Amino acid sequence: MATTTRNRLEIDWALFLAACMLGVIGVVNLYSATSAARAALADFHLQQIYWFVIGGIFATVVAAIDYRHYERLGYVLYVVGIVLLILVFILGRDIRGSSRWIYIGSFSFQPSEFMKLFLVIALAKYLHDDSKGGVEGRTLKDLAIPAAIAGVPVALIFKQPDLGTALINGLIFVTICLMTRIRWQSLAKLGTFLIVTLPVVWNYILHDYQKERVTSFLNPEANIKGSGWHAHHARVAIGNGSFSGQGFMKGSQNQYLFIPDQHSDFPFAVYAEDWGFVGCLVLVSVYLFIVLWAVRIAATAKDRFGAVLAIGVGALIFWHAFFNLGMVTGILPVVGVTLPLFSAGGSSVLTILLGIGLLMNVSMRRATLDAN
Repeated sequence: MATTTRNRLEIDWALFLAACMLGVIGVVNLYSATSAARAALADFHLQQIYWFVIGGIFATVVAAIDYRHYERLGYVLYVVGIVLLILVFILGRDIRGSSRWIYIGSFSFQPSEFMKLFLVIALAKYLHDDSKGGVEGRTLKDLAIPAAIAGVPVALIFKQPDLGTALINGLIFVTICLMTRIRWQSLAKLGTFLIVTLPVVWNYILHDYQKERVTSFLNPEANIKGSGWHAHHARVAIGNGSFSGQGFMKGSQNQYLFIPDQHSDFPFAVYAEDWGFVGCLVLVSVYLFIVLWAVRIAATAKDRFGAVLAIGVGALIFWHAFFNLGMVTGILPVVGVTLPLFSAGGSSVLTILLGIGLLMNVSMRRATLDAN
């Protein structure tokens, strides 16, 4: 009887309820965000519900299959992701100066979103199979192969160009490496290298519009009607929210259409204006809980593959929330990163829900793996 109890899968209700809470608040906020522009953004909240239902079904399937099976498919999924990123340059359409989506008839999806999860699985497989990095930790030489695994999709995504998503993928790699023991001497060398290469990145790699976003961040008042428009009105909306908010669908910045991309990149500005500091505190607390819960799942995972999966998904959610909230509040440049389960977009919603499914998978099987 004891063995049967140990082998029974237990749903991680805390994680499930936190994800549901984000989804519900996100859909309600999306309704408010598109209320003043209903003709242009008709039924975005309904589309979001459809994606949540589809994503929930896929997440359930992902959680039901023992995550050790994904280890065997790690490199296969990675190669599929790379092929899809290459196909973007062949089948994609240029929108606002970038090509990020693959169109098949009336259906479209963004491969770079799914590549984040494929990268996490591939890195988890490599680090699980790799016997290095014991007590003394890994050197930069030991990290050459995982760096190459991460570097290929980062380069392809940056080429689209999509700086925000490229940064997320790069930071997922860095976060995973930091959690898998690196010698401090190696970290010092890596940090020095990054600092030295910053001028090269600024002068020869970043596009002009990306540089404008940085300069607008450093001097917000310089070009409010141009590159600083988004960030300026987002800050005004947050200020309007004050302590308890102006009320649902009553935010003036949103209702008078001063907040651009209010359904995708800047939904938090709408939320802050409607619900104020109190509402923002609740939302940020939910994100923080999910990230810390992912770390807890990683700490109690029974193998390295599961631990890295949990850290990778936690890093994915953390860095998305960090960059989106940072750019909306004005503490970071605008980089066009979505807010998990809050911003409109099928590819983004599916990616995060599949990640939640992986977290649930590792969490549910901690006891069964121990019993086996």
